[in-house]
Amino acid sequence: MEAYRDQYATLFNNGRKVTVIGISVDPDTALASWARDADFPVVFATDPGGKVGTAYGAYNAQTQMDNRSLYVIGPDGKIVYKAQPFRQMAEDAYTELGAVIDKISPPPGNK
Repeated sequence: MEAYRDQYATLFNNGRKVTVIGISVDPDTALASWARDADFPVVFATDPGGKVGTAYGAYNAQTQMDNRSLYVIGPDGKIVYKAQPFRQMAEDAYTELGAVIDKISPPPGNK
């Protein structure tokens, strides 16, 4: 999540027509505290029973945790990109993600 925060302006066009939502099985109080302390410009949601993670194939019932998955939902509400697992340590993963974001929500001046 720190990479998303640090690259927010360029990766997500500074939030122009893009909403980033981090979903975790962690309690809402823990997520809120962490998000506030780390100054994240994204929205966090809690999924304590793993229902959302299960629907998207990101929840591991044995460990009761989500894996690091990333989905980009287009303006039509359909998944336009999926990285499962998301390779958060690989620079090209962010280049790929940025290209997808630019395709569905071009930065100002780029069409």
